[in-house]
Amino acid sequence: MHRRIIAPGALAAASLLLAIPASAASYSPGAPGIGDPYYPYYGNGGYDVSHYDLRLKYQPTTDELRGTATILARTTQDLSSFDLDFLLDVSEVRVNGIRAAFAHSGQHELVVTPRTPLAKGTPLSVVVRYHGVPSAKTAYGFTTWHRTPDGAVAADEPEAAWWWFPSNDHPSDKATYDVSVAVPDGMQAISNGTLQSTSSRLGWTRYNWRQNKPQATYLATLALGRFDITTSTSEGGVPVVNAYSKNLGDNDGAARASVERTGEIVDWLSGYFGPYPFGSAGGYVPDTTTGYALETQTRVYYSPKQFANGSNTSVVVHELAHQWYGDDVSLKGWKDIWLNEGFARYAQWLWSEHEGEGTTQELADYVYASHPADDAFWTVKPGDPGPDNQFDIAVYDRGALAIQALRNEIGDKAFFTILKGWPEKHAYGNASVADFRRYAEQVSGKPLSALFDTWLFHTSKPAAPAARTASLAAASTTVAQPKSWRTIEATNDVHGH
Repeated sequence: MHRRIIAPGALAAASLLLAIPASAASYSPGAPGIGDPYYPYYGNGGYDVSHYDLRLKYQPTTDELRGTATILARTTQDLSSFDLDFLLDVSEVRVNGIRAAFAHSGQHELVVTPRTPLAKGTPLSVVVRYHGVPSAKTAYGFTTWHRTPDGAVAADEPEAAWWWFPSNDHPSDKATYDVSVAVPDGMQAISNGTLQSTSSRLGWTRYNWRQNKPQATYLATLALGRFDITTSTSEGGVPVVNAYSKNLGDNDGAARASVERTGEIVDWLSGYFGPYPFGSAGGYVPDTTTGYALETQTRVYYSPKQFANGSNTSVVVHELAHQWYGDDVSLKGWKDIWLNEGFARYAQWLWSEHEGEGTTQELADYVYASHPADDAFWTVKPGDPGPDNQFDIAVYDRGALAIQALRNEIGDKAFFTILKGWPEKHAYGNASVADFRRYAEQVSGKPLSALFDTWLFHTSKPAAPAARTASLAAASTTVAQPKSWRTIEATNDVHGH
């Protein structure tokens, strides 16, 4: 992950330079950031998006992307101007059908000034025409657009949209999507949701994808290349679409042996988390050199390296668990990352138990015993790890320890009620760690502040009495390594890049 606090002072200054008519003195520019303390200038203020319609054309030989984005939104304040997060070259912007002034600001902001200021509550239709070579663009020293030998992939966290569509790039502003992409005949364009139609004309094939459930911008993905696509339906009735680069080489068999179990694993996870929340499931494995995986909504991104040592169902479990914990219920702010990663890791522990390779308690005991009191592991707070430690292993393993401690404190009946009820309570919305604690207290009838503080917010190893209360091992040398540990450990860098 790209973990950095951004403070481009030029952003605010640029916004102030935009003239506001005297008659519109009550109107002001939307903030250049949505206010996330980890990434202050990610997302934007002043409006809320409901839908993105992206009509794109991609030329793989030059990596040129041309597009028209239509963004449907509503203002949340009296606006004189507003920002979009975007890097490519813009030729025209229209707001409610009228040409608007625009200018790039800072490293990733597109400032749009409508001809007439916009009152709070105004419906918006923003059309942005653009083009460029995404691989030639960087912001803050990195790129999230990955060239492949036969095309490209957009998949990254906590940012990815800037390189291929203008957006309000923060998980708190979720929207539905239509993504239509034309590529040369013989290539495929893969995105989220369901494939609505394809059509061919003059050497180009257009793929039309629809995501009809709210989706965070970082979960939107685009894969362009030559793929072998498989389709099926799970026993539970979930349509599954998987895609594999035709150039996976030695990793091809292991990738298919893992990802083709998506339908089975979705049905299994539904037993813990409730009905699958989306209209399709699946994953894709492009020909990339990256080493991570990402829970891109309904169409998980996997690196070939995830399967370099053979089949890996544990990583599939992890990413599919995110479809409930992270995608269906998304975090309110990036500090709430435990709600994503702790529960996805705990799903791997549940899978270990299902496979007879170590119970969740045995895994918890082993993790606790493996980290002595002076290990830096205990200095990372999973409940608010900070941007530099957002994807630290402690968020995963100590985060899963917290979940096991919760289970031991409240008992299995209340615990599994919470595990299934949480995605239903906050379906297609956003929630925080504090929201989860309050929900767990409501369901269990127990005060849980002390337990959450101990396991998620203290910067020291819980003392033996606290560990014993949570049924965790106090010993540091006598806990056997569960059989599944090596497989789980192999996914430790699943989001690290």
